Amino acid sequence: MKKILFICPYPENVAPSQRLKFEQYYESMRQKGYRVDTRSFMSYKFWKIVYLKGRYFKKMIYTISGYLRRSADIFKLSGYDIIYIHLWVTPFGPPFFEWIYRLFAKKIIYDIDDLIYLKNVKSRSNPIAGWIKGRRKPVYLMKVADHVITCTPYLDEFVRNYNLHTTDISSTVDTDQYVPRIDYSKKDKLTIGWSGSHSTSKYLHLLDPVFRELSRTLSFKLLVMGDEHFSIDGIEVEAIPWKEEYEIETIRRFDIGVYPLPDEEWVLGKSGLKAIQYMAMGIPTIATAIGANFRVIENGVSGYLVKTEKEWIEKISLLNENADIRAQIGQDASKRVLELFSIRANAGKYLDVLEKTEQG
Repeated sequence: MKKILFICPYPENVAPSQRLKFEQYYESMRQKGYRVDTRSFMSYKFWKIVYLKGRYFKKMIYTISGYLRRSADIFKLSGYDIIYIHLWVTPFGPPFFEWIYRLFAKKIIYDIDDLIYLKNVKSRSNPIAGWIKGRRKPVYLMKVADHVITCTPYLDEFVRNYNLHTTDISSTVDTDQYVPRIDYSKKDKLTIGWSGSHSTSKYLHLLDPVFRELSRTLSFKLLVMGDEHFSIDGIEVEAIPWKEEYEIETIRRFDIGVYPLPDEEWVLGKSGLKAIQYMAMGIPTIATAIGANFRVIENGVSGYLVKTEKEWIEKISLLNENADIRAQIGQDASKRVLELFSIRANAGKYLDVLEKTEQG
């Protein structure tokens, strides 16, 4: 039996960069004859506190524990046909552990999510900080991997400066679970929805002027999942934490899904996951016209791509006023996700990368 070991930062089934990318394909890999094992740097206990303020002693102990696990795993590497590394082997310092893993691994697939290498540029004025945060690791792994999996065209083009063996695979969703809505009628009050995290909710605040302007003539509620402390003065907001058990049902409550992003190079590494999640469930989606959103959404067909506050207001108002347009946009969106951004549409890509890496 062929064996593959996934070296991941986070425990299984908690982080979107893993959960909605390669973790969804473990079963497909097993069906193809692979034994799949996963080793995370963080334990579940570490994951629960890593983004909380304080608790520095516990975080230090859990970090040391992660390094000890990575050290022990070195002796297991040669027993696997492929080592699949997501983001990094360890989070800090130079690519020392990455070099050791390359030394002992038969084959390495490197999976990079977001433009984390941009931090190399930001750290030039402070090389010590860059060293501590391990900012040389992504480019090193790009160079030495047998194959690199990216998630956007922009990122894929960058990686090709170091490694020609790349495959661009977007984040995907399980369309057996993300079932599109049928009823596009709405209650008296429109529900505008957004899903994300504490760290990305700042992007939703880009629409503060839009929501305030809309509130003059439109009765709506903003439903925010992922930052339970989110608020906008003068706007009705229902803010709840993200939990897997009600993620899908919460998105199903959206009448319109919004995905605002700033005009920054960093976002060119984002695969449009939020838009994909909304669209899979038939939610008419409005997103900033930038980066991978251009390949996720066909403007005016499976959603809307906008740039200005005026366009945001116009498209939200249009969708609010016309249930037929909401239905048509939503239905076309769910079809597009099924064809391009679903598990069934992308399983073959992952399996093809595994096969090429083994044979290369």
